[in-house]
Amino acid sequence: MAGRILQADVDEVKARTNIADIIGERVALKSAGVGAMKGLCPFHDERSPSFNVRPQAGFYHCFGCGESGDVYSFLRAMDHVSFTEAVERLAGRIGYTLHYEDGGAAPQSTGRARMYAANAAAAEFFRAQLAGAEAEAGRRFLGERGFDAGAAAHFGVGYAPKGWSNLRDALHAQGFSDEELSTVGLVSQGQRGVYDRFRGRLVWPIRDVTSQVIGFGARKLYDDDQGPKYLNTPETPVYRKSQVLYGLDLAKRDISRDHRVVVVEGYTDVMACHLAGITTAIASCGTAFGADHITVLRRVMGDDTASGEVVFTFDPDAAGQKAALRAFADEKRFAAQTYVAVAPEGLDPCDLRLQRGDGAVRALMDTKVPMFEFVIDQRLAGFALGTVEGRAGALRAAAPIVADIRDPSLRPGYVRVLARRLGLEIGEVRAAVERAARQGGGDARSERPAAPAPEDPNGEAPPQLRVSIATLPRTPDVALERDALMGILQFGHRLDPALLHRALALPFRHPALDAVRTSIAAVSDLSRPGWAADAVSAVREPYRSLAAELLTTDFPALTDEAASTSTASLARRLVVRAVEQEKSELLGAIQRVAPDSTEGRTIRMRLRELDAERQRLTADE
Repeated sequence: MAGRILQADVDEVKARTNIADIIGERVALKSAGVGAMKGLCPFHDERSPSFNVRPQAGFYHCFGCGESGDVYSFLRAMDHVSFTEAVERLAGRIGYTLHYEDGGAAPQSTGRARMYAANAAAAEFFRAQLAGAEAEAGRRFLGERGFDAGAAAHFGVGYAPKGWSNLRDALHAQGFSDEELSTVGLVSQGQRGVYDRFRGRLVWPIRDVTSQVIGFGARKLYDDDQGPKYLNTPETPVYRKSQVLYGLDLAKRDISRDHRVVVVEGYTDVMACHLAGITTAIASCGTAFGADHITVLRRVMGDDTASGEVVFTFDPDAAGQKAALRAFADEKRFAAQTYVAVAPEGLDPCDLRLQRGDGAVRALMDTKVPMFEFVIDQRLAGFALGTVEGRAGALRAAAPIVADIRDPSLRPGYVRVLARRLGLEIGEVRAAVERAARQGGGDARSERPAAPAPEDPNGEAPPQLRVSIATLPRTPDVALERDALMGILQFGHRLDPALLHRALALPFRHPALDAVRTSIAAVSDLSRPGWAADAVSAVREPYRSLAAELLTTDFPALTDEAASTSTASLARRLVVRAVEQEKSELLGAIQRVAPDSTEGRTIRMRLRELDAERQRLTADE
């Protein structure tokens, strides 16, 4: 068995990996100053972005929940893999050959890596089967819905052959055990033994946001199939249906760029939208679109302003109306504006494309109406608006919805919309809305849950004991030490080593900042990639979170060059401060000795040296 991965390889893989690329697959990152990026935290739910990434340092930190670390810790936290698996995954991504302490080859993958490998092998098996004679029914199903071989290949659609163990036998030949196949839901256990879960069905691979296959959705094709119309992978360690969105791997780039997402109801609807040019379409898998899906989407789309759009497509039937009201219950979770688009004649996007072409699918987005307007109409639909009693009941039902609008600038407009729908005076409707607001708004949905209290990722320092930038004293000395450490952590590799060494050798006056200084001073090579992240990790508790903030906080400069110049100036000011302190102490000491004594002459000579040194340091400013 191979030993540990050589540390040199661990460092090299991290140095060659851009942490922003890895995090950017899950979180929409925006520029946040010189060398910094920001997005919505993937570790807790938040409205405004507090998750900072500094690619050059290979480090991230959330100012909201305190999570921080390097690219390996990010993968371990997000994908629940071991440290070794994280290194091996990134090495494979960049094509780097790892070496192990005993000189052996790479160990066989275990854990989640094996689950991903089994799913990937199954996806390839199903894809190959679609070309076989038995899969004619599957190809015909796709063709009847307007999807050719190219479309099937683009989405990885495959076919699960009839029979009890076709997939099982094929994956056994590749070294996968029944236990592994059962863990990822590819086989089931019955009275006749272990058998393939998917048989005689058209199969869609379901991928996570990093494009790894985590499960499958399968549509029945034959009348003698007694199973459900759609059969999905069961819950597994890598497949959580409440967090999975079909098509997100293909849509994420455009969702992040356009800050727009279209939520449809099925696999073929996603395919139809993408092929028609609506490349931000996604769908939930085997469950209703819910709060966890919204959390995933918000991070990908960078949902921190009202400028984004979320468009839901629903059927106009009872089931579609029920789905719309479920979506409305979670609408407040989005910062983006939400809309509903209903296709003519109740057609879903797949049928709309088949009957009327790609242009009709694109035009569907032009018919969208605000979610509030759609839900108001749904509420009014059950009342006889031609009667006084009906209008009064409709007003009572719809007023809480208008009262619940989070944007106060929109509320007067919806008061007028509701008044027109009911044929009532605006004043009467406004009074009803105000009463509903005083009573706590509508019961159509619950308020956003409060963000969880910050917890230390390592459990080493209770939140109330942590020191943060915000809790530091507001004094000139602390401000100098804080800004200098911030600049050194972020741009120290660009500074003159002699100046940096001298500044870091000086004790700081604030104990928390001095703990950070001590950790940085212990780093022998500031030109090594990842040194700053390692220095932060080495800071003793309860000051590690403060160090992470200093590394990721936006440094006040417009360019790297300006930031380096400013940091060098701060380092010189630290040295000048030490020089002035020593001079002050010597001026006091000289009053206590005879002017012509040896000690007096030594002090006067040192004072002249300090004056000359201060002049040299300040001349560079």
